[in-house]
Amino acid sequence: MADLEQLKLKYGSVLNSINQSGVRLSHVHIQDNKLYIEGACGSEAIKNKIWDQVKLVDPSFSDLTLNLTVDPSLAPQQQTYTVAAGDSLSKIAKHFYGNANEYMKIFDANKDKLTDPNNIKVGQQLVIPS
Repeated sequence: MADLEQLKLKYGSVLNSINQSGVRLSHVHIQDNKLYIEGACGSEAIKNKIWDQVKLVDPSFSDLTLNLTVDPSLAPQQQTYTVAAGDSLSKIAKHFYGNANEYMKIFDANKDKLTDPNNIKVGQQLVIPS
């Protein structure tokens, strides 16, 4: 029989990621001998980030059922990102939106400080539109 507290401990980093990402949880319990987590998040990128964390904990996630839906009303309205070494707008877009081809959204939102989507500088603060 699966133990709720043990599984919550095992998937603690996933639960932290869920809390930090503004996911609205509706269920966390044991179902079919697995930790069952159900909730809604603001974007596909947030959902993917949480799944990435699950796979870091246990690539088979054989003792977890994660049911996340996307509810755009939960999306953060606007956030900022500080450019790090090795970043490109495509890499940043992949991180936030789950799709590197969305880089022009970031470029368009930052035309006040960017003149070329291929030229960003370490330390720049970029607005990341929802």
